[in-house]
Amino acid sequence: MIRAKRILAALAMAMGAGPLAASADTTAEAGIAAFAQNCFSPFLTAARAADVLPKGYDFYDLRPFRSSNPISEPKGRPATPGTDRRCEVTVPGRQVEAAKAAIAGALTREGITQDTAVPDSFATRPGATFVAARQLNPRRVAVVQVGTTQTTAGPATFLNVERLTPSVPSN
Repeated sequence: MIRAKRILAALAMAMGAGPLAASADTTAEAGIAAFAQNCFSPFLTAARAADVLPKGYDFYDLRPFRSSNPISEPKGRPATPGTDRRCEVTVPGRQVEAAKAAIAGALTREGITQDTAVPDSFATRPGATFVAARQLNPRRVAVVQVGTTQTTAGPATFLNVERLTPSVPSN
């Protein structure tokens, strides 16, 4: 029965029915899953994000992986200084531990496993309770944040990944 509810909620979210189609917990689970399944892919585009991420997502990609993909300007908040890509999902409730677990699994599946320091210059999002950085390649770092925020509907959890602009590798 629980599995059936989750499948229905995921289908409802995919069809744009939003939170009215499922309980808050199931909607949160679907949003966390959508983030984990899509936000770490270098192939995610603005058009794809609109199709697979829950309502209210935030996405931009100023340097798409494929040069044939269009640049995606910031959809929500302005671009974070020093970044060229953001993918963020906000889900209802306090879901920090579930979000962290989903992110850990997604990073492993994508092969993004090399920890690195969060640069001092990176502006952590207000409300972040978990911040970590992973080396994508010798010139690229991604910073992941999870935290809580207050919305008009009550407390919510945000899952955020931002890709820093390329740096010059140290010798």
